[in-house]
Amino acid sequence: DVLDPDRLIQCPYNKHHRIRACRFPYHLVKCRKSYPEVAKELATCPFNARHLVPQADLSDHITKCNDKGFIEQDIVNQSSGFQREQMNAASTWQAPPCDEDWETESLEQSDSPFVWGMTNSGINSSSTTFEQKNCLPSRVRAPESFPYAVSWK
Repeated sequence: DVLDPDRLIQCPYNKHHRIRACRFPYHLVKCRKSYPEVAKELATCPFNARHLVPQADLSDHITKCNDKGFIEQDIVNQSSGFQREQMNAASTWQAPPCDEDWETESLEQSDSPFVWGMTNSGINSSSTTFEQKNCLPSRVRAPESFPYAVSWK
């Protein structure tokens, strides 16, 4: 109980048990195991698991349960908030500007194959020769061959 955690509540499984509200959910789990025959006769309220009532009285309890209003209000708030968020998200989102031009980039790149760890420097459009420079740290080297056999060669 949020208002008074020290308030005593009577256990639905054993009428002699009086438990503080802050410990009540834990006690229910323990007592349910200790009194399985009583547990079969009780039903749990769909709005508050701490409400255990005789199965025959469940429908009456559901219509009168105080926690029913809180659940219904939460559902209304969530659905209206979700609809509002969707409307705002759809109306305000804009695609970010794109500075990429793949056509120009592909024309600027050389026809040489990509080799991991190697950079092509000194490329001149009039010359077909170029110098390869290893840009890897000294303790790392580029592989000299593929780690697998190529069947199409």
